[in-house]
Amino acid sequence: MCLAIPAQVVELRDNDNALVDLAGVRKEISLALVDGVAVGDYVIVHVGYALNKLDPDEAAKTLKLFAELGDAAFADADPTLH
Repeated sequence: MCLAIPAQVVELRDNDNALVDLAGVRKEISLALVDGVAVGDYVIVHVGYALNKLDPDEAAKTLKLFAELGDAAFADADPTLH
C-alpha cells in the first residue's frame, strides 16, 4: 500500500521544485507533474513528487484524520513513548 500525504507549499524553487511543510517538517519535492502551483497551495505528495493540488478544506480534513489515527495508534501504548 502506498501513502500520499497533503503538504503546503512554502517556497517555489528552480527546476520545478518546491519546499513543502507538513506539521513543521520541511522537504524539497518536485512539481514536475503538477501545473500552476503557488506558495500556500496544498499538494498531495508521494515519494518526493506532488501528484496534484488539493483544496485547503480537504487538506485540513485529511491532516486531521491522520492526527486522529496517530493518536488512536498510541492510545494503548506506554505514555512515556509519546
